[in-house]
Amino acid sequence: MSTSTAQASATVELLAKDLQGPGVVFCPNPAMPLWSNHPRVYVDVVHTGHGQCPYCGTTYRLKAGEVFKGGH
Repeated sequence: MSTSTAQASATVELLAKDLQGPGVVFCPNPAMPLWSNHPRVYVDVVHTGHGQCPYCGTTYRLKAGEVFKGGH
């Protein structure tokens, strides 16, 4: 996982192997400082290739060329 800050919100680029369950990632992620924690939410990134946390605004995006091959 790589993180880059763009203004107040961060963008996290994900590899397909970083996704849990049915193509989701959770926020706050393990790289976030303890002081910035909020309730854990799952962000779906498979259907559109990106998703945004409703609490902190962090955007999670699949890295270019990555494809999630999991599912039910």
